[in-house]
Amino acid sequence: MFKELVRTAVLWGLLSSSVIAGPAVGLLEDPQVQTFIDEMVDRHQFDRVVLQSIFEQAHVQDGILKAIASPYEAKPWYQYRPLFVTDKHVQRGVEFWKAHKESLDAAEHYYGIPPEMIVAILGIETRYGSNTGNHKVLDALSTLAFKYPPRSKFFRQELEQFLLLVKEEDLDLFDLKGSYAGAIGAPQFIPSSYRHYAVDFSGTGHRDLFHDMDDVIGSVANYFAKHGWEKNKPVAVPVHAMQPLEGLAAPRNNPKPNYKAGELIPQGIDVPKSIRKEQVALIELEGENGPEYWLGAKNFYVITRYNHSSLYGMAAFQLSQEIKKQFDKS
Repeated sequence: MFKELVRTAVLWGLLSSSVIAGPAVGLLEDPQVQTFIDEMVDRHQFDRVVLQSIFEQAHVQDGILKAIASPYEAKPWYQYRPLFVTDKHVQRGVEFWKAHKESLDAAEHYYGIPPEMIVAILGIETRYGSNTGNHKVLDALSTLAFKYPPRSKFFRQELEQFLLLVKEEDLDLFDLKGSYAGAIGAPQFIPSSYRHYAVDFSGTGHRDLFHDMDDVIGSVANYFAKHGWEKNKPVAVPVHAMQPLEGLAAPRNNPKPNYKAGELIPQGIDVPKSIRKEQVALIELEGENGPEYWLGAKNFYVITRYNHSSLYGMAAFQLSQEIKKQFDKS
């Protein structure tokens, strides 16, 4: 079935490309692409002719290379935070929570993930499903897999996962759109995450992260649970540094919990009693009026498995707290 659908789409694509010229660069002539095709044929028994036809329609997009070279996470914290922790995001988050309360409650019961955390992720990623990206996923992953050497290995793996996902979930290979990094659906899962963590939370027999918000909610909850979220445990707490911190061994802003919190007290950090026994990361954020210091516990690290940035983790956490505060008042 997959082969026939792809062949039909390929035929349409070849016919349309004969009348619509575009500035994008083709990929099929790239030796790396031919090697990738060989691997897909050997490893997953894909049809070589079908894959060649697919990559005749995959194009290098300069805009994607520009976007990945200047991510939001390169901004200082005082510029990054206002992009996501806003009154509008909070209000829409409260509205989303109310509209999907039953599913969020079920996800909390089954997976142990607080609703505000799921809601915050969806707010940051796609404005609660309203903006899921406008880049063709095939172009995005192909561009990064073969024309972005710093992370080509990662994106080749995701391109492989994408082709497998399309086959498994009967998705539209050529029209499917997502982020410049190939993330798709309301939760912006990369293809490997879709395959490994998406769940049929609505019980329809199909994992739909594009239109089924029950599946979206359950899948984000499952992602957090599988990465080790600890129910009713701390996420992050602000701390005050009593002295310069240059002497600390572990790198700051590495979200992995490298310290026993209580052991940071002799280093000049005022650690609250509630977190002194926890393993924590020391996070230093560039505030507008100087550095801000936080201790991120294991749950903070779990958030950053969604996006490997301490800025992202902190924005998601703070947005979740603002949403919960307003939801509890409503």
